[in-house]
Amino acid sequence: MSKYTDREKKLVDYFEVQRGPRKFSDVVKEGFHPATLRSLVEAGALKKTDRGIYCLANGAELSQPDLVMAALKVPKGVICLISALSFYQVTDEIPRWVDMALPKGAWENKVEYPPVRYFHFSGKAWEEGVGVQPMDGQLVKIYTLEKTLADCFKFRNRIGLDVATNALKEAIRTKRAKPQTIYDYAKICRVDKVLKPYLEALR
Repeated sequence: MSKYTDREKKLVDYFEVQRGPRKFSDVVKEGFHPATLRSLVEAGALKKTDRGIYCLANGAELSQPDLVMAALKVPKGVICLISALSFYQVTDEIPRWVDMALPKGAWENKVEYPPVRYFHFSGKAWEEGVGVQPMDGQLVKIYTLEKTLADCFKFRNRIGLDVATNALKEAIRTKRAKPQTIYDYAKICRVDKVLKPYLEALR
């Protein structure tokens, strides 16, 4: 005899297929009743990892826990700058927080964990270069590597020019980014004159 009801089994199966944490609102949208979620938490099959976020109690450790949790808590945001550089493995910097881009004037969600550092983008600098990467069962919005490199030069006074230049060198050296695409994004971010000498030196 199964220890779960049919509804509970379906919800457990849902989490197993998703392979990562899910927001309460997403679970309800899938047609599951809040009472079923609560009963599975009480039974120890699911656990509440944060306010409104649940996962399998015996699920695998997340490979990108900070990025995934930040994306769940700030759904309008886009992973950017040092956090994106680290994801693309073109920096030795260890992120102290999750760098998150928001459109100019957007409300900054107060997030206790993981710590989030916000940057406000506007116009095409906000819209262009947004990619989606699968992380631990989630589709996380993150700027492409080329766009991230241009953004790093735009915000060089906040993250450090050395961080931007070293990441650029590594991205070009490993051929992970196309110089022309980086330059095109630099024009959108209005840092093409700043970035051009560095690109020319690496050609």
